[in-house]
Amino acid sequence: MKHVIIGTGPAGVIAAETIRKNAPGDHILLIGEEAQAPYSRMSIPQLLTGHLNEPGIQLRRDRAHFSRLLIMRKSGRVEHVSSRTHTVKMNDGSVVEFDKLLIATGASPIVPSISGIDLPRVHACWTLGDARKIAQLAKPGARVVLIGAGFIGCIVMEALAARGVHLTVVEKRDRMLPNMMGKSAGEMIRRWCEGKGIKVRTGIRVTGIGNVNPGDIRSGRVVRLSNGEQLAADLIVYSIGTMPNVAFLKGSGIRCLQGVAIDSFMQTSVPGVYAAGDCAEIFDPEAGKSLISGVQSNAADQAYCAALNMSGKRAFQREARTIDVLDTMGLVSHSLGEWQGIRGGQWVEFSDNRRFSYLRLEFSRDVLIGCNAIGLTEYSGVLRGLIRHHVPLGGWKDRLLQNPLLLKQAYCECAEQQYIRQASAFYEPGASLPEPAAQIV
Repeated sequence: MKHVIIGTGPAGVIAAETIRKNAPGDHILLIGEEAQAPYSRMSIPQLLTGHLNEPGIQLRRDRAHFSRLLIMRKSGRVEHVSSRTHTVKMNDGSVVEFDKLLIATGASPIVPSISGIDLPRVHACWTLGDARKIAQLAKPGARVVLIGAGFIGCIVMEALAARGVHLTVVEKRDRMLPNMMGKSAGEMIRRWCEGKGIKVRTGIRVTGIGNVNPGDIRSGRVVRLSNGEQLAADLIVYSIGTMPNVAFLKGSGIRCLQGVAIDSFMQTSVPGVYAAGDCAEIFDPEAGKSLISGVQSNAADQAYCAALNMSGKRAFQREARTIDVLDTMGLVSHSLGEWQGIRGGQWVEFSDNRRFSYLRLEFSRDVLIGCNAIGLTEYSGVLRGLIRHHVPLGGWKDRLLQNPLLLKQAYCECAEQQYIRQASAFYEPGASLPEPAAQIV
């Protein structure tokens, strides 16, 4: 059996190792676009802060690791996959045959449609190459503009701030973390960051990037904003979101939505072809919609599940993990479930601006369905348990509407037995388990 894995991030590496463990005689080929040893993109901010060096972000530090496991590696870009001929075409013209294929190509940063975005000193913060260029420019005292204050943007923001730069963050939406936090919560996080010495501009767009001295690309940069303000910058970093790397699958016969559509077994619309990680889109029965979970732990789970199935085992993933917690320069925030609420639902809000504490609860009838929380880490397990297990609160809902900080008491009375029962309920969504029983990932 010949297994081909496209992608050398955490999903690709874990899948290759899992296949080798469960199919010791099979052939495994790991294809990566970057020539260097496989590394973790999520560790790049720690590389910028100096907490890790380049060897420290490698997924496997032993140089002989893959050769010892008889996992072959090939560098290059995949241009096309044919599900009819079971082949992968590379950019150098070579063709690779496969019996089982895993697509673990991850995602790429979205490039803003801004004039001057391709100038020198303007970078994404996504690859090891990006990190090396940013490290050269982000010296103490350097003027840095960060475009984007989403989840990844805030992680990059903290890494840049740790380098002692003069940092300005520009977010076109009306708040920081707009895909995780409501208006009040995002505003509290903004005030916290400004208290740490970071300038934050929300509700403002970058309209263009130019040179301080027109015609001299070696001069400093000027960032023009929609409010007429101009910011001088020695470095500009953009982080406005990512898109799954699936363009090469056009015409392959593999169904794609925003990402590669997969089922609970990580299999695509083509038998024998699987996907995992940031390029994979799976239906989440709890959310009632398909989603891409850009979380490394989820990529690892999906890769392990896919690899077991590729090895002739039978495994499925019970649910997809979503981003739900973020530490922004020491301020921990949670965003769980339907944090935006639903039409006709009730909600309650608690805020202590002096202590940077915030809580908003969203209800559907007597069930807590979502929340935003800042600083109140002692409630994180309670919130996750109530939302995940759809615990009926009965009369406790009205009490929480009066005082949302009674969550622990509500949990103790309403959730304990239901939590124990549901946490141990092993089931495959939408189907009964065949024999032999499938493994849950």
